Amino acid sequence: MKTTFSISRFKLAGAIVAAAILTAQGPAFSQAKKEQPAPAGASGVMSTATASVDGFRSAKFGMSEAEVKGIIAKEFNLKGDAIREQPNAGERTKALLIKVHDLLPGGGTAEVSYIFGYQTKKLIQVSVSWSKAIDDKMTPEQLFSNSSVLRSHFLSEGFKPESIATNMPLNNGLLMFRGSDAKDRTTMMILQGTFSQGENNQRILTPTALMLFYIADAKAPDIYRLPPGSF
Repeated sequence: MKTTFSISRFKLAGAIVAAAILTAQGPAFSQAKKEQPAPAGASGVMSTATASVDGFRSAKFGMSEAEVKGIIAKEFNLKGDAIREQPNAGERTKALLIKVHDLLPGGGTAEVSYIFGYQTKKLIQVSVSWSKAIDDKMTPEQLFSNSSVLRSHFLSEGFKPESIATNMPLNNGLLMFRGSDAKDRTTMMILQGTFSQGENNQRILTPTALMLFYIADAKAPDIYRLPPGSF
């Protein structure tokens, strides 16, 4: 019997029923070696746009920490204690974190993380997340709604067709969207949650968090790595 997927009471039309392997790799996620076919639900989507993943809003990949802080002050009127610094000891990167209400209109409070590389000390990734831990008013239905609005937006942005994947089940949720631009810079969105078994062999996902990534180099992120042969 074919397994279908749903999110709470919402059934994902055309969900790809297959295992999607995404390995966490530093601040980014490695892409599958084999390109994915055109995603379910993407047929009929016509776009004359060409995607360019160069950062998030006015914060561009390659900017310094001081430049990004200036962007945060200008775009969100946040500075000082409103910007939290978070080092990553293992990867030897650094993140600036802020909370923004209605970053996605009507989507609740989000946390934006600007990540700076180990060697360059420049912006290499921006992550945006929504969850009940960030916003105590967040619900599974709101997380699903946010993911659906963003997925529809990304499908119209003109990402390379052969790089696009949507609605792919993961161990802890669904890969709602992944796509790369002409320079192989990546946008990826994961709806995290817990699965339960429903009627007719249907797997039910209750969302707990939505994670959105803008990644300068998903294949070789600027993080600390031990030199070959050192151990």
